[in-house]
Amino acid sequence: MPEHKSCVKRLRQEKKRTAGNHYVKNTIKTLAKKMQSNMPIEEKEKILSEVYSKLDKAAKRNIIHKRTASRRKARLAAYFNKIKLETSTAK
Repeated sequence: MPEHKSCVKRLRQEKKRTAGNHYVKNTIKTLAKKMQSNMPIEEKEKILSEVYSKLDKAAKRNIIHKRTASRRKARLAAYFNKIKLETSTAK
């Protein structure tokens, strides 16, 4: 355990930040997994925009790297477009 006051405070701050960052990352993962579930295209589109927003905010706050956010958005968009194309051709 740290002995200096500043180190004790730094430890408290790190715990808070880690918990917040963990929450944001888990939220992004959960929303991305929801995209894979069986639901109508309209709901997936709403989730997609929400995931985009969360990824952009996380990248802006340096929770994840900006290129990681960009890559994840691209993969989700490709998946969504593929699903959208399949449902439109199936009708």
